[in-house]
Amino acid sequence: MKAFTHTLIISLLLANLVIAGTKLSAAQDTNSNDGDTYSLKSDATDESTRKNLPDLHGIDIPSPLKDRPEQILSRKGYVTSYNKDTKLPNWVAWRLTAAHISGEARRPGNAWHEDTDVPMPRATYSDYKGSGWSRGHMCPAGDNKWDSDAMYETFLYTNCCPQNANLNSGTWNQIEISCRRWAEKYGEVDIICGPLFFRQFQQTIGDNKVVVPNAFFKVIVCRSGGSPKGIGFICRNTDGNTKKDLYVNTIHEVERITGITFFPHLPKALEDSVKNKADLSDW
Repeated sequence: MKAFTHTLIISLLLANLVIAGTKLSAAQDTNSNDGDTYSLKSDATDESTRKNLPDLHGIDIPSPLKDRPEQILSRKGYVTSYNKDTKLPNWVAWRLTAAHISGEARRPGNAWHEDTDVPMPRATYSDYKGSGWSRGHMCPAGDNKWDSDAMYETFLYTNCCPQNANLNSGTWNQIEISCRRWAEKYGEVDIICGPLFFRQFQQTIGDNKVVVPNAFFKVIVCRSGGSPKGIGFICRNTDGNTKKDLYVNTIHEVERITGITFFPHLPKALEDSVKNKADLSDW
């Protein structure tokens, strides 16, 4: 079955999309914290500065964002770009391997916790409580069974967004499961996901005014298996539960919609097959 683009979603996004946040003032220096977490100060856009961050897990993270606040945080199992205005990630990136989903780590109880590596005000438990929105993982806990600390860090509020509960348990979960199957099939895949916003009044939740996304994106690249390929998904933040192939897009289309350049160091020879094609049947 050939995957196809959901034209209504794309037209709405292209017509109405606006990137939340403010223009960045200037690049700043690296700020490293104790332990396994390292951060780049807000508004850092310099590519060479980003490369000096300790251990980004070999992930080809997106190009620096020049149109919104950005604080890069390197966790044990993922890297995230945090936006202090939305109190959400701009994107979250990780490499998913077959070993990462077959470990012994178990989902902890009452694991959600505040991220003290980002400035206040920031998302807290009280913002989500009674809001009607679920805490939607960007990097899933199920992708980090390889290490209990890595799994625990997926429950930081900087790795989640207010998400419709039906989307969280439905289409979004289906895509997460597919990514795990692909990691098992090909050995590893690289994944980047995050929230999307439209040109309209943005709903917020809680005293800290955590912004509610209008949609979410996810892009996946497989470089192994003899045939490198890529695929993208756009999911509106509603209670619909349409099959995931209705939301298939090329990575280039998702780049245009989000204003983010994914996998910027991808060899030119691979760019066409990886970024310009999206056929779910190839996976």
